[in-house]
Amino acid sequence: MTSRTIAGMVVEDEGQGECALLLHGLGGTSNSWQPLVPSLGGMRIIRPDLPGSGRSRTPAGSIDIAFIVASLGALISELGVRSVQLIAHSFGTLLAQHLAMHKPEFVSSLILFGPIVEPAEPARERLRARAGLARREGMAVIADQVAAAGLAAGSVETSPAALAFVRESHMRQDAEGFAKLCEALAGANRADASLVRARTLVVTGDEDAISPPTIATALADELPQGRARILSQCGHWATVEKPAECRSLISAFLREG
Repeated sequence: MTSRTIAGMVVEDEGQGECALLLHGLGGTSNSWQPLVPSLGGMRIIRPDLPGSGRSRTPAGSIDIAFIVASLGALISELGVRSVQLIAHSFGTLLAQHLAMHKPEFVSSLILFGPIVEPAEPARERLRARAGLARREGMAVIADQVAAAGLAAGSVETSPAALAFVRESHMRQDAEGFAKLCEALAGANRADASLVRARTLVVTGDEDAISPPTIATALADELPQGRARILSQCGHWATVEKPAECRSLISAFLREG
């Protein structure tokens, strides 16, 4: 595995073969995907820390969806990748939809965990407030809030490592970078799902308060080649709450292609 900085992002690049590009969510890093790596055997796996996240520097000025999508396009170009299987979580799913809409020639398929279509107005206000809280008080209070609200009720008891991971992932974020990404999501508009030509698997948990099953199934219906799967007793962090189930879904979906 190599780790290098491309288009302002620290990127992990490993393996050979067909390419999988993995996009983490708000408060995540490339390590959000570690539980799912076994399902991508025989592929080239590219995992960036998005701008302002994890090990990637926080850009000067504001960040928006267009900026991040352009950075991802530059990453794909720099690596000489002609097409990708695009796998994303949460905020990363909105980026994936925009990338698939604007650069359809790059995207062979999409797998979207905990998909975000477009924040409702109350969610936009909460995101702006969270950005302010991160700047004033740092990431510890954010980490506790997200860990408490983002997981299924039973995960605290049955998957304590998932709780610890979500909390630690947020604790390690740069507060200003996290705040700017909150504001980017608060200002985001939806992609036109009808223009996403790639076949798409949409996955969410039955206890996901951020991306409930109604949102996931509606998105799948809008996508020309979309389908939805709902995981039981699962919250918003499916990749760490239900890794075995997510690995099985990825393997089966990629085999179909």
